[in-house]
Amino acid sequence: CENDRSSFCVHRQVRERLKKDVAQMKTQDPNFRPGLVVLQVGDRDDSNLYISMKLKAAAEVNNRMPDVIVPVSYIYQIVLCSVNGNSAIHGLIVQLPLDSIHKIDTEKVTNVVAPEKDVDGLTSINAGKLSRGDLGDCFIPCTPNGCMELIRQTGVSVAGKRAVVIGRSKIVGAPMHDLLLWNHATVTTCHSKTADLAAEVGRADILVVGIGKAEMVKGDWVKKGAVVIDCGINHIPDETRPSGKRVVGDVHYSSVKEQAGFITPVPGGVGPMTVAMLMQNTVLSAKRFLESHQPGKWSITYTKLILQKPVPSDIVISRSCVPKPIDRLATEVGLLSDEVELYGKTKAKVQLDIINRLRAQPDGKYVVVTGITPTPLGEGKSTTTIGLVQALGAHMKLNVFACVRQPSQGPTFGIKGGAAGGGYSQVIPMEEFNLHLTGDIHAITAANNLVAAAIDARLFHEATQTDKALYNRLVPLSGGQRTFSPIQINRLKRLGIEKTDPTTLTEEEITRFARLDMDPDSITWHRVLDTNDRFLRKITIGQSPTEKGHTREAQFSITVASEIMAVLALTSSLKDMRQRLAKMVVATSRSGQPITTEDLGVSGALTVLMRDAIKPNLMQTLEGTPVFVHAGPFANIAHGNSSILADKIALKLVGPEGFVVTEAGFGADIGMEKFFNIKCRYSGLRPHVVVLVATVRALKMHGGGPTVSDCTNLELLEKGCSNMRKQVENARHFGVPVVVAVNAFKTDTESELDLICTLAKEVGAFDAVRCSHWAEGGAGAVALGQAVRRASEAPSDFKFLYDVELPIADKIRIIAQKIYGADDIELLPDAQHKVALYTKQGFGNLPICMAKTHLSLSHEADKKGVPTGFVLPIRDIRASVGAGFLYPLVGTMPTIPGLPTRPCFYDIDLDPETEQVNGLF
Repeated sequence: CENDRSSFCVHRQVRERLKKDVAQMKTQDPNFRPGLVVLQVGDRDDSNLYISMKLKAAAEVNNRMPDVIVPVSYIYQIVLCSVNGNSAIHGLIVQLPLDSIHKIDTEKVTNVVAPEKDVDGLTSINAGKLSRGDLGDCFIPCTPNGCMELIRQTGVSVAGKRAVVIGRSKIVGAPMHDLLLWNHATVTTCHSKTADLAAEVGRADILVVGIGKAEMVKGDWVKKGAVVIDCGINHIPDETRPSGKRVVGDVHYSSVKEQAGFITPVPGGVGPMTVAMLMQNTVLSAKRFLESHQPGKWSITYTKLILQKPVPSDIVISRSCVPKPIDRLATEVGLLSDEVELYGKTKAKVQLDIINRLRAQPDGKYVVVTGITPTPLGEGKSTTTIGLVQALGAHMKLNVFACVRQPSQGPTFGIKGGAAGGGYSQVIPMEEFNLHLTGDIHAITAANNLVAAAIDARLFHEATQTDKALYNRLVPLSGGQRTFSPIQINRLKRLGIEKTDPTTLTEEEITRFARLDMDPDSITWHRVLDTNDRFLRKITIGQSPTEKGHTREAQFSITVASEIMAVLALTSSLKDMRQRLAKMVVATSRSGQPITTEDLGVSGALTVLMRDAIKPNLMQTLEGTPVFVHAGPFANIAHGNSSILADKIALKLVGPEGFVVTEAGFGADIGMEKFFNIKCRYSGLRPHVVVLVATVRALKMHGGGPTVSDCTNLELLEKGCSNMRKQVENARHFGVPVVVAVNAFKTDTESELDLICTLAKEVGAFDAVRCSHWAEGGAGAVALGQAVRRASEAPSDFKFLYDVELPIADKIRIIAQKIYGADDIELLPDAQHKVALYTKQGFGNLPICMAKTHLSLSHEADKKGVPTGFVLPIRDIRASVGAGFLYPLVGTMPTIPGLPTRPCFYDIDLDPETEQVNGLF
């Protein structure tokens, strides 16, 4: 290139290089593009011109770059909220000058920009780093950076040269001085007060001019062979131009050209390089973003436990550990700031968009924790789940997530207490975990009861109005016209009525559309409350005189038994949730047709109520490992597992070498069987390991002993291990390796623990290890973590227990015989009727979710060990069509627990001075 045309060649070279860089980044993520935003206040012509140049350059390099014109009063909020936290934006510049009749503090505006997105290099942080020579850790302002690039391209070495900068602005002069200085030039900065400016210029090997005075530097000032960079843009009169003016620089080009070895023209010199450097900084910012947010690359700190003996209460332990700020934990595990919604300092919701961002990331290893048939007190599955993840993370330094259910308020205030784990293996803060959390259960309560209200209101209105009156109220006049809502259009289509004009329906079509004709005796939808209240198990509703005698029997369930909770746990996206909520069947018409929430017109409103609940909740363990707490379906009535969404997000975040540990409710015959046959069927996920929790006390009980026995009795224990053998066998039906975790209590003896481990391996477990995580935290589960890691690398052959296309009775029989050990099943009359009805309605191909006691492999809670020779009675079958399963009722199964004589709430109170919750456990 000629000396005065070099800038054109250089900026083209830069842009070509940047195109290759962007293409390389897209190989890591095909959807990734560097994002640049220009914030403009006002509508100045020169700003518009500069922005159009930047837009053109951005398009050429394959950047996304919107130009946002904002009112003055909103500029700070937009920068702070909409741009700084937006992970799709890697560069942000504030177009100067800010054009407003109101006074604006320009420096304050530029300093609001996050330093890591300050691709103009104008924040005080970036300027400070440049001034002290941290060139690799800052953004260099674009014009000085472009000047340096032009100087380098001349082949002239900067080191040791005498450089003169004319001008000391924050945009050009000052940073240019620093840049030349740290590239080892001897630098003099000149300005309007400099004495004998011509003499200073005459000593320069490198001259950079940005003083804003047209053609001030003359040829006789410049040293022969000097490199001259002209940053000036000035307008001077020129009658030969249509505009009457032309653009010149701060250098008298024609005379200086004769002296200079290299010179940049104006226009066409530094200007294009400034834009090129803006693109370069944006691409650099995007590169840094990708490097620091590589999926599975965690930079996590763990919390060291200070163990006490004897082990204090759960609440004392929880309060003894200060949790990390939840936004810090989110950053540590690779979540972006705009993917996290903070709910205070210790909990947050995670946006579902992360699934798209991490789509190409391989999944981690998937582990499910289940148990033998438990005692009424439980055997510590939640505690083992948390202890295992603390071991894998804080002690084995692996990426690991726990995914657990949100506990119901019913047991928390009833008899069982909370479900945050226990001892030194807990989710914290346990008060937040066990109480309202982020309101998901309240959202389900509201949504469920809206459906219940809609059902009874529709029964009432259909019973008290003619078809025409009902139709006119369902499709009311508005502005002289009747219009179907989108949900009503959907109902018409399901009825086979392809009309959108309400005035064109025939009388027969009006009747079919308006009258659901529900059979009150067929209503399966219950109201719900997240409280143990036995007196709501059967009630009479509609007794007010205003209901005109339309009373009927009804009942309540606990909120976690609501089908909406099951939908939340099994959904895969917001769209899928909307479809599932619409398909929920609430009753049957007198003609035998299923009536759905979409028929009631309420499905869209349900989705609105559930729009935040669908996002998983992020918390942490005592040792600082991440936990997703999401969904809590009743393990008897529903499938008893946390959400598919939480598992899927966690599996992406941990990366291929990491682990996700989730828990299935109750024993392996209930929670684990439903985990495999229902949850894994809908998620498409395939688990690597089953962890089966066993305890000495429970196995003694299964051997014929009392619920709690502290006496050593190896004979009783060995007899009770038959239950463990059966549950290992149940897990192996699905082709997944089993590791038995013996949750040790302080009363257990070495001989008892050794016996269980020996027998477990003899009956087919991959390994069996004792655990002391309740007393020691993750350190007490390291052996379990090592066993799980080895098992995850062992061969497996996952398979479902049954084909969903089998008849309903056959699927129930397979579960009863293979998992429970029953000889056969007996369908009682109500169940026989439902088999015929659901098969006719097209629901026969849904998986089965057995509703039976968790205290025995059989249907009788007092039958311990491994009962044999029994026939499983199926009292009734109900359909959760939206969730996607049929649930047979085995024996009597209350769907809302009752309170004991002395509930847990006797001990729960609030300290008015400290506002601490006392009494939770």
